[in-house]
Amino acid sequence: MISLRHVLTTLSAASLIVTAPSVGAQSAGPVADPVAPQLVVLITVDQLRPDYLQLWSSQLTGGLARFWNHGAMFVNGEHEHATTETAPGHASLGSGRHPRSTGIVRNDAGVQDVQSPLLDGARGGGASPFRFRGSSFFDWMRAHDPASRALSVSRKDRGAILPLGRAVQSVFWYSPDGTFTTSRYYADTLPTWARTFNERDFVGALEGTSWTLLHAPDSYTVPDSVRRENGGNDFVFPHALPAERARRAVLLTEYPAMDSLTVAMALAGVEGMQLGAGSSTDFLSLSLSTLDAVGHRYGPDSRELHDMVLRVDRYLETFIDSLYTLRDSSRIVFALSSDHGVAPYPELFFAGDDPARGRVDQRPVFDTTRSVLATYGVEGDAVLFESGLVVLDTARLRARNVPVDSVVNAIRSSFRAIPGVLRVDAVPELEALKERGDVLARRWYNAIPPDMDAVLAITLEPYHYWRTISYAMHGMPHAYDARVPIAFLGAPFARGRFTTAARTVDLAPTLARALGLVPIEPLDGRPLVEALVGDPRSGTLTRSRRAPASNTPVTSPRP
Repeated sequence: MISLRHVLTTLSAASLIVTAPSVGAQSAGPVADPVAPQLVVLITVDQLRPDYLQLWSSQLTGGLARFWNHGAMFVNGEHEHATTETAPGHASLGSGRHPRSTGIVRNDAGVQDVQSPLLDGARGGGASPFRFRGSSFFDWMRAHDPASRALSVSRKDRGAILPLGRAVQSVFWYSPDGTFTTSRYYADTLPTWARTFNERDFVGALEGTSWTLLHAPDSYTVPDSVRRENGGNDFVFPHALPAERARRAVLLTEYPAMDSLTVAMALAGVEGMQLGAGSSTDFLSLSLSTLDAVGHRYGPDSRELHDMVLRVDRYLETFIDSLYTLRDSSRIVFALSSDHGVAPYPELFFAGDDPARGRVDQRPVFDTTRSVLATYGVEGDAVLFESGLVVLDTARLRARNVPVDSVVNAIRSSFRAIPGVLRVDAVPELEALKERGDVLARRWYNAIPPDMDAVLAITLEPYHYWRTISYAMHGMPHAYDARVPIAFLGAPFARGRFTTAARTVDLAPTLARALGLVPIEPLDGRPLVEALVGDPRSGTLTRSRRAPASNTPVTSPRP
């Protein structure tokens, strides 16, 4: 077995990069079908926008560059749901279905589950996919071959859980105590290989280190002096990791080393489980979350974000090269995408010095609404506002004789009067608007399950934030939050950059077509047959459908 020493021990204090194993792989074992992939790999880079790949393409030389230069890259991929957040994004990527079908609409009702506590007293709330509805890509794999296995690793619980749907497989995420854990939904104990990994004191190894620039300062296109970033604190390189170990374990999630460790954990699992070494095709999901943390803290126009993209490129190079060392490179299939984009800070996007510019304050509307409900004896939690959705506990309101329609109309009128609000749609009206070609209505419709008590969907003007959000944010149905790369790499896929529209719900059906799998339920997505080599329904790729492999312009991420 390959020693993880080659993967983990080089936690360079200067670069915070995990190196790949440098020794030969052991035999992968007998394989029944010499053509079928040994391993299908889904890589999700949290908050990765496709324009980053073009903007810094000359500096990308690693894993992202392989997809950009050698894969089937759809530069105009988009999430077709309005709640552009981590949980719904991961669920749609793994299932080929919109939140309306998966039931995963927003982060705050994603994977949280008090009935599935974490193992060994790890810090963090319980988690499981109990809210997820329907099947995932891995379920289709198991329907074809029940012996197929899956491993999913992420810093975030939702990033690890939702790509697999409800499947009970090997699923791990980071705990703020400095270890990777799972919940009792998946296991009663950690496997030996995971315990061995956690016993390595990687948090201790980072003592005294800092996040420094990967390249010379003049290699970066943006300044390192924007005080709005990170709340005005520690917004200039280098960024030292906290000296206190417990605090360092918590804040590690916002430093590049977190992605490095996530890659190392995934590779440890591949070795420990001998994933992809048997006669069945196995599945590996890797979700890297640090770009999201950096984007939130410093914003998409920061030097920190630029440096983090370059580091993700290197980490993915380590990851892919390591898999190629462990398994036959010709029999690994990759897909790459992201769960959402991001918008710039309003203070940096809009001119002027008004501290409230570009921000919409929703609090007075709900303060008034809750005051009215209190006169009927209804508690304030009967009205919920999150991700632009107004959700009412209509059963509780009607039990107290509250005129629900009047409440909804009052909220709608109040929001329509607020500067910065683009539109307020009643949920029952979305389907008709969608059928008339309304893109925003379609995305809201795709986001809301029919049995959800959502009554209103509120869309802000482009590049506006809710007043209560202090960090750089995503979550709107506009293109800058919805647009993500969608890419494939491996023997079944053509090489080129495609400017045709693609949706994230198309990713899983495309993998299924490449593997000859049959989804076990109706999907919202379709196979992107233009990316497949030799598919009888794809025909010959023409230049009108496939852009040149050199500087293909990415459509500007505007609404």
